[in-house]
Amino acid sequence: MKKTFILLLSLSSMILFTACEVLNEAASLVNSTTTTNTTTQPSLTNAEVISGLKEALNVGIKNSVSLTSVTDGFLKNTAIRLPFPPDAIKVKQKALDLGLSGQVEKFETTLNRAAEEATKEALPIFAEAIKNMSISDGFAILNGGDGSATKFLRDNTTQKLVAAFSPKVQAAISTVKLTEYWEPLITKYNAAMAISGGQKLNPDLNQYVTEKAIEGLFYMVAIEENKIRKDPMARVTDILQKVFGSLTQR
Repeated sequence: MKKTFILLLSLSSMILFTACEVLNEAASLVNSTTTTNTTTQPSLTNAEVISGLKEALNVGIKNSVSLTSVTDGFLKNTAIRLPFPPDAIKVKQKALDLGLSGQVEKFETTLNRAAEEATKEALPIFAEAIKNMSISDGFAILNGGDGSATKFLRDNTTQKLVAAFSPKVQAAISTVKLTEYWEPLITKYNAAMAISGGQKLNPDLNQYVTEKAIEGLFYMVAIEENKIRKDPMARVTDILQKVFGSLTQR
């Protein structure tokens, strides 16, 4: 009886010891896995985030310019198409009343051709603006939602871009001979105003095309930025994958 008790006690001790060993091994495995996961997902620095944001804007600008600087890039894109200048909408109506619908159509087409032509020169201007862009808190923009980086760029560089872009637009207006279609319309309108005593108009086409072309580009850049935010396939560089990939891991 005594031997049987000793044997049972020995077996119980062996089972308990084995169970403890299994638990220890399991705990070690969990700790090892946790450590590995931590090291494979390093935290981002603000410098990395800023680099990723600038890269996203550069990609967005390149894609946007390639889409808008071609024939019909503005004209056939209803989201950014330049309409008849609102300040001169009376000119359009008067011209239509005078049977100049063909001239109105040619003018609106050429207006968009000027934007398309000017946009060809936009890439280096925007690239320089992005290069010199100062961001103190990249995380705020990264986590700001759709179009946040584009909005930051627009808010902080538009004035400089207008100054740089304006001469390009003026050259484009000359290249596509926009004023040849504008002058007959404004001349007819002002002649009618001289008779009726109404106010003559002479809107600044250069300013109008400049502002609308830049506005259209920013609209397209925001679309490209949002693609990078949402579509892993649009993250074409390592820094884009790292920075914007962090958004989808949350």
